[in-house]
Amino acid sequence: MTSTTPKQPVRLPITCVNKVKTNNIYEQISDVGVTVKGQTVILPLKDAIRAIEDKLYTFFVVVDGFEVDVEIDEREGHKYLRTKPDSTKKNNLLSLNSCTPPSLWG
Repeated sequence: MTSTTPKQPVRLPITCVNKVKTNNIYEQISDVGVTVKGQTVILPLKDAIRAIEDKLYTFFVVVDGFEVDVEIDEREGHKYLRTKPDSTKKNNLLSLNSCTPPSLWG
């Protein structure tokens, strides 16, 4: 009998975000930029959420030299990304620079 080891999700850094103007903090991010083989790839938020749910990818941001994991949260029926609590009070994702448009996912 052969045992198969489940494939581990690929871990990628989020290095930038694109935002939309809204008063709802949970709906401000429209895209995340992830670094893949040295290039930034812009991933629509819904695709990033699906990739986490499907266990294809996990994401993190670097804060003060430390990796902080990104997770899915939900508020008022709206799924969004957030970082796990860490030592900083700033919003780790919203404080990232805006992405320049090099390439789109897929």
